[in-house]
Amino acid sequence: MQSTAHRGGVWKGTVPTALDGRVFGLIAVVAALAASVNVPYGGIAFAAVAFGLIAGVGALSHLGGERQLRGLVDELLTHWTAAGLEIERVERASGLTETGWTVRTPDGPIRITGIALVPIATLTITGPTGRETLAAGADEETIRAVAADCLNGFGDRHPVPPAQ
Repeated sequence: MQSTAHRGGVWKGTVPTALDGRVFGLIAVVAALAASVNVPYGGIAFAAVAFGLIAGVGALSHLGGERQLRGLVDELLTHWTAAGLEIERVERASGLTETGWTVRTPDGPIRITGIALVPIATLTITGPTGRETLAAGADEETIRAVAADCLNGFGDRHPVPPAQ
């Protein structure tokens, strides 16, 4: 869960896990509702199987989405350090009810939050320039553009290098 400070070059720290308790709660409620609808038609056993399947698929969707978002955060950090932004540390957002991270830099914090479900995984980056949004399936060029837009708020000290 700890990340390492890194000065310049390529990001070599770790992005902590940020699972969201609210998502797991929503998954449990939806699975329970779906199971309760099945009780009159298939009995308790059928409802239990329905609950297990829906809860399992939902949990896997959240775990997969969170993993995708952590990968995107890591890619953004790599671009930012390559541009010369010093990353002091990356922290999980406070509490267990948010998929999010705070990137601490000497120039100020960058807040990254997301929706961590596989089909709709999306990041929102809030920094000095405002907000940028990045979908989990983004290509390298889009990630580079978002990384550059985020750094514009730090002035000309950290230009993003051109694609190779």
